[in-house]
Amino acid sequence: MAGFGLGLLFVAIWASAFTAIKGLVPEWPPLWGVAARFALVVPVLALVLAVRGVRLPQRGDIARLTAMGVFGTAGYLAPAWMASAVLPSGLVALLSSTAPLFVAAGEALVLRQRVPPLAWAGLGLGWLGVAVLGAGRGLGDFHAAEGWAVLLALGGALSQAVGLLCFAPARGRVDAWTANFGQTTVAAVTLLLLAGLLEPRLPGVPSLTAALSLLYGVLVVGVGGYALYFVMLKRLPPATAAALQLLAPPLAAVFGWALLGERLAWTDLAGGAVTLTGLAVLFQARR
Repeated sequence: MAGFGLGLLFVAIWASAFTAIKGLVPEWPPLWGVAARFALVVPVLALVLAVRGVRLPQRGDIARLTAMGVFGTAGYLAPAWMASAVLPSGLVALLSSTAPLFVAAGEALVLRQRVPPLAWAGLGLGWLGVAVLGAGRGLGDFHAAEGWAVLLALGGALSQAVGLLCFAPARGRVDAWTANFGQTTVAAVTLLLLAGLLEPRLPGVPSLTAALSLLYGVLVVGVGGYALYFVMLKRLPPATAAALQLLAPPLAAVFGWALLGERLAWTDLAGGAVTLTGLAVLFQARR
């Protein structure tokens, strides 16, 4: 039961991250925004490790953490932030939540792990819920939703799956705080390089709204959310942990409606209910 509660807390933080992005991207270039967030998280996590004590990972695990930082975090969030500049937060969360299917396929094809039929059924239900939400939001109308932004977000989900599969063998050996610090540091360096190369316009002084959004992203998402993320990865198979993200789209849609005035349709709620059912089936299959 405690694990289920941690999972729900993780989902709430993960979904709110997409809403927080919308508070910053109207003022700052997206890549500079996400790069600043991760750069500011690094010293906070360094302080946490100084208090807790550092447990250095093995050499091979350092390489896996590096891959997680480059692909699983920077390669995932850079496209998501760029897509958020033109797409609603709920739609970006929807597109980004496709990572679990890539992870499950990678477990079966790359890691040669057996995925139980009931787990595939749970994933299928989860995807059905996402499809219901997407249909209600006009995902099929690629002329209305910027096509390049849709492809960016999907590419980010694929990148996250690659990072998760690279890190998977080390998930039982690396402490959650050490893993968070390692991948955050790598992601910060990667994102700063990308921002410098792709966005020559430097960000200005943020407004209060933008500053609060950035602060939320640093403390709640960057520190707390990612610590929970690695706890989930340690306790659950990669596909199951990643499947928690399937709950983010409907919750992000609710946050967008309540805080940003974005449209909330009945399909958002129906899709969320179907996705929750699928997630319950997936957890049952992995017990």
